Amino acid sequence: MTIESVKCQLKKQGFPPGRCLVKTGAKRRTACQVTLKYEDGVPYRLITSVHLSRPENYLSIYQSGCNFSCRKCHSWYLSKVREGTWHSPEDILQKCAEYEDLVNLKEPRDRATAWHAQETCRCCGSCITYGRRSSSCPGVLEPDSVLLSPQGFGPARNIVALTGGDLICCPDFYAECSRLIKEKTGLWVLIETNGYGLTPRNLDLLRDSGVDAFWLDIKAHDPKKHEWLTGCTNDHILRLPEEILMRGFTLEVLSLYIPGLVESDELERIAKELALLDSTLPFTILAFFPEHKMKDFRPPSVTEMVEAYRKAKTTGMENIRLGNLGGFLRSESDREYLMAKVDMDGI
Repeated sequence: MTIESVKCQLKKQGFPPGRCLVKTGAKRRTACQVTLKYEDGVPYRLITSVHLSRPENYLSIYQSGCNFSCRKCHSWYLSKVREGTWHSPEDILQKCAEYEDLVNLKEPRDRATAWHAQETCRCCGSCITYGRRSSSCPGVLEPDSVLLSPQGFGPARNIVALTGGDLICCPDFYAECSRLIKEKTGLWVLIETNGYGLTPRNLDLLRDSGVDAFWLDIKAHDPKKHEWLTGCTNDHILRLPEEILMRGFTLEVLSLYIPGLVESDELERIAKELALLDSTLPFTILAFFPEHKMKDFRPPSVTEMVEAYRKAKTTGMENIRLGNLGGFLRSESDREYLMAKVDMDGI
């Protein structure tokens, strides 16, 4: 049974509430009740960490609390557990202003994505640690543009991403953060989201507040599979790419290959719908790795990932990339097979 907050913002707009219970002590309460608060009309969110992330090469702000209960969640320890310190939009602005001093690679708005990061740096650090570029290096940056951060080497791009748990069904915090960031800095604002809270009204608010881009995680095309994975319907999520694009946002989409559940046929359906909207949209197919409540599922093989890539390509999608390579490349022969079947642009 779906548990909802008595003040559920989705229900007020005619949408079903999410599966948003979060553990707080020995109890479970809805995310909007325990990871979001207001003081004198100012929204605050529980933030677990803020750092320059790799391989995205932008500032990531990780939030506690989520409106999904994903069986496969790799961040369940912060998305489904109340964790972190309270941050106001002004606090987030301060973090962004400090980060802006590190920025050494400025991207245009249409590249305010995670997908485009690999076009300038593969984050291998070879140019720093060995004094030479790797064979996969795009050859765009000079070594002095490659910085060391907690997650490894790479540049610092002019993008800030709100990620981790997803509570965009309560958009005020996101909107106010975006308004301040766009007013006081030169950073692009990207929101990494499952899309469940992106109602038309919320999209309009986020557009008007200055949000630039979305990284939309489409968990599955089949409604039964999506509900099993997340606890929620995907009815309006599948319509979101069109809603996002018609409002002028930059958009990238990702989906996971999960053996036995979300395989090449599912991913092909997602790609086909995206191709009808814009065949140039960045689309990433990530390799699933066992986590949380799906530790008995296996990761995909290299042949399965290549087949998914091939099928997605037949839809006309031009910018498809495979991700989480370490999850399916288990031998040198796997690597050789991948390199023989997929161009470097797809890796």
